[in-house]
Amino acid sequence: MSTLTIGLLLFVAMLLLMAIRVPIAVAMFVPGAVGYVILSGWDPLLAHLRGAVYGRVSVYDLSVIPLFMLMGGFAVNGGLSKALFDFANALLGRFKGGMAMAGILACAAFGAISGSTVATTATIAQVAYPEMRRISYSGRLATAALATGGTMGVLLPPSVTLMVYAILTEQNITKTFLAAYVPAILAALGYLVVIAIYVRLNPSHAPEARAASASELAQSAAGVWPIALIFVAVFGGIYGGIFTPTEGAAIGATLTFAITLINRQLTLKKAIESIRTTAVTSGMIFMIFLGADMMNASLALSQLPNQLAELIAHAAIPPVLVMAVIMLFYVALGCVMDEMSMILLTVPVVFPVIMGMDFFGLDASDKALWFGILILSVCAIGMIFPPVGLNVYVMNGLAKDVPMVETYKGVFIFLAWDFIRLGLLILFPGITLWLVRLLT
Repeated sequence: MSTLTIGLLLFVAMLLLMAIRVPIAVAMFVPGAVGYVILSGWDPLLAHLRGAVYGRVSVYDLSVIPLFMLMGGFAVNGGLSKALFDFANALLGRFKGGMAMAGILACAAFGAISGSTVATTATIAQVAYPEMRRISYSGRLATAALATGGTMGVLLPPSVTLMVYAILTEQNITKTFLAAYVPAILAALGYLVVIAIYVRLNPSHAPEARAASASELAQSAAGVWPIALIFVAVFGGIYGGIFTPTEGAAIGATLTFAITLINRQLTLKKAIESIRTTAVTSGMIFMIFLGADMMNASLALSQLPNQLAELIAHAAIPPVLVMAVIMLFYVALGCVMDEMSMILLTVPVVFPVIMGMDFFGLDASDKALWFGILILSVCAIGMIFPPVGLNVYVMNGLAKDVPMVETYKGVFIFLAWDFIRLGLLILFPGITLWLVRLLT
C-alpha cells in the first residue's frame, strides 16, 4: 500500500469517527497515531510525542486564547449584551424589521468583545428573541436573523479561530485582526439589506416600525459606554503598538472584570463560572490542537500535502478556480466539523498549496492574510449551513417554539448574501487588505 493511500485512509477514518460522535480531538489523534506507527514505527511515535506535546502547549502566543476567552466570559456573564441590543434597537427601530437589524448589530458588537460565535448567539438571543416574539416577529425571521448575526463572532476580533489561524501560519496577529474588519462590516451591512428586502417581500413577518424618542436614544447610548471603553482601550492599544495582542487580552479581561464588577452585574458565582468555562473551553481547544498535530504529522509522513500541491501546480487550473473549489470543500467539511477543527487540520495541508500559487500578484504576507479571511468567512457560513449549522442548533435550543426547519428556511436568504460576499472577497482581495495597507 502506497503512503498516499495510507494518508487518504487516515483522513477517511477520521471523518468516520467524527460521524459516530467520537470527540473531535480523539477522532484526529487516534488515526494519526495509528498512521504514524504504520509509516514510521512505535519508537519514532513515542519520540515524536515526547517533544510535540510540550512544544505545542508551551507556545507563548497561545496564551492570548484563554485571555480573550476570559474577557468574553466576563462580558457574557456581566450583562453587557442587553445594553448593546437596546442601543441598536433604538437606532434602527424606525425601520420595518428594525429589531431584527438591531439583533444583527448587537451580535456584531458583542462578537467584537466575546470572540465566540456560540456565546454571541446564545447571549444576544436570550435578550432579543423574547422581545422580538412579543411584538409579533415571525419565528422564522427572528431565529434566522439571530443565528446568522452570531456567525460574525468567527470573523470579528478577538475571534479565537482567527488567532489560531494567525499562529499556525506565523502571521502577525494585529494585521490578521485588521484584515477581518472590512469583510465583517460588509457582512453586517449585507444582512441589514437582506432583512429590509425580506420584510418587504413578507410584511407579515415583522411588525410596523416604531421610532425611538430622543430621550430613549440618549438613555440607551449611555448604557454602552463600558463596551466602547473596553474596545477602544484594548484594540486601540494593540493597533497603536502600545502593547502586544497577548498584553491587550490581559488588559481587556481585567477591564471587563472591573467594569462589570463596578456595575454590580458580575457576582462571585458568575465570575467563577466565567473562569470555569474559560478553563474547560481552553482545555478542549488545546486537546484539539494535539489531535490535529498528530494527524498532520502522519499526513506529512504520507507526503499527501506535497503530492496535493504538486498535483494542483501541474494541473494548469486557474488559481481563482482552485480557490473557489477549496472554499466549497470547506463548506462541505463544515457539515461534519467545527471551525476550530477545520482550521487546525486543514491549514497545514492547504496553506502551502495556496502559498505556491499566484493570486493577482499578491506577496506572501498579503496572500496569507487574504486566505485566512476567506477561510474564516466560510467557517461562518458553516455555522448556519444545513444539515448541521451549529448556530441554528443553539438558536433552536433557545427558541423551542420554532421548528428547526423554519429557521433553516429563514437562513437561506442570508446564505445567498454570504456566497455573494465570498465571491467578492475571492475576486477582489483589496477588500480584505485595504485596512491593513492603510494602517500598517
